[in-house]
Amino acid sequence: MKVTIEDGCIGCGACESFCADVFKVEDVCTVDESKIAGNEDCVKDAADACPVSVISVSE
Repeated sequence: MKVTIEDGCIGCGACESFCADVFKVEDVCTVDESKIAGNEDCVKDAADACPVSVISVSE
C-alpha cells in the first residue's frame, strides 16, 4: 500500500486521530511508511475522514 499526501493539507489532525501510528500532524500531515503494514484499515479510514481529501491510498 502506498500513501501520499497531496498539496492542500490543512493540518486539522483528523488523520492522526484515526491512525496515529502512521500519520503525524505538525504544520501538515506526514506519513511514516514503515508503519503502514498492519494498519491498512485505519489508513483507509483516515483517508476517508480527511475533510480536504488530500490523502491518496493505492495498492
